[in-house]
Amino acid sequence: MTTEELRDSLLMKPKNGCTLLTAEQRAEMESYCKRYSAFMDACKTEREATDWAVAACEAHGFKPLVPGMEIKPGDKVYLNNRGKAFLMAVVGSESLAKGANICAAHVDSPRLDLKPNPLYESDEIAFFKTHYYGGIKKYQWTTIPLALHGVVYRKDGTVVTITIGEDDNDPVLMISDLLPHLAADQMQKTLAKGIEGEQLNVILGTQPLEGEGGDLVKLNVMKLLNEKYGLIEADFRSAELTIVPAGRCREVGLDRSLLGAYGHDDRVCAYAEIEPLLDMGTPTHTAVCILADKEETGSNGISGMQSQAFEYFMEMLCDAQGVKLNHCFANSFCLSADVSNAYDPNFPETCEKRNNSLLNYGVAICKYTGARGKSGASDASAEAMGHVRTTLDNAGVLWQTATLGKVDQGGGGTVAAYMANRNIVTVDAGVPVISMHAPIELVSKVDAYMTMLACKAIYLA
Repeated sequence: MTTEELRDSLLMKPKNGCTLLTAEQRAEMESYCKRYSAFMDACKTEREATDWAVAACEAHGFKPLVPGMEIKPGDKVYLNNRGKAFLMAVVGSESLAKGANICAAHVDSPRLDLKPNPLYESDEIAFFKTHYYGGIKKYQWTTIPLALHGVVYRKDGTVVTITIGEDDNDPVLMISDLLPHLAADQMQKTLAKGIEGEQLNVILGTQPLEGEGGDLVKLNVMKLLNEKYGLIEADFRSAELTIVPAGRCREVGLDRSLLGAYGHDDRVCAYAEIEPLLDMGTPTHTAVCILADKEETGSNGISGMQSQAFEYFMEMLCDAQGVKLNHCFANSFCLSADVSNAYDPNFPETCEKRNNSLLNYGVAICKYTGARGKSGASDASAEAMGHVRTTLDNAGVLWQTATLGKVDQGGGGTVAAYMANRNIVTVDAGVPVISMHAPIELVSKVDAYMTMLACKAIYLA
């Protein structure tokens, strides 16, 4: 054989996915990304994503799963976990004793949560005190348009949903920063210290009510909230209110090849999991989609991936077929669908390019995440990686491998370890992201589309 023939037969030749799509695939990708963008505009919190998923499932014939429910192949069921996490399944033709094909993503994203007593006035400016949620660069959250999302549980038991800052007629909120003319001391600090957590105070207003006494600006803000939502200050103590970037998912770049939005991590994978199941016929193995909460803070709590909510859902399915839950888990496969870091030429020193995911090269498969010596990683086996490789290749899905930056640079984790702890074979995969955990993140349309096709292929494997 010639050198060129050997090169063709033995070496990998990765190609940019933009050059590989047919006209039909490109049209499908653009249509998919429009639907995904609409999902992102509607879902900026885990509660909103759960509400969206419930409505979508109901519209596509899914029924709530309840204990003792009879199920048969082709049945579509879901479980709303307290309005903050979500599970759905299409029952397969094979018994659950032969396992399920699972895709697991999370729908929480880094943000600013309001403290229990958030409202205060200082020097005739009203503010909300916040506590940041997840890993953020605090300086990125100043001087950008912000919106208020969440729910308030009032004393009378009614729940009020609040969204301020998303409608074009709404005001937006903002956090101030120091002018460069007076920032000599601030500019000497590290990026981590330039803005402190206790400085992430959201400006609400400056107009005082007419009258005597103090805190007239605060009182005016509370009056406005009372007039629109019926709130009193004590209601903040039983509320879940969060500050997120205002604005819609937008096409980015003159070629419109990227999407910029808040919360691609990890709703870009969550939507990729949901859509294939909505219209799916009867798969061979039961197909399960998980939308988990609390991943950004360790997957703890009643709505996180470490809770027993997943066991509760799967046990109801298994009980309906007379199958032991541990037998089902032992024969199941999970794609832990979470984003990876895309190689950014602006910061080449953080990544080992040969093993980093790239924009437009397809869904990124991660054998392991973790930090430094693979701390906290699931670390998929060769057999597990082989299953994914074969499944995606057979389905014509464009994919690449990925690691999370240079070995000693840092690291991170996903829900994969918690699925593997349940004796479920698990592999990480997801969409490469630039500016991960920033208020606005970037993903490639090609990669988002291929991740959806990957989830579909796993469900049908």
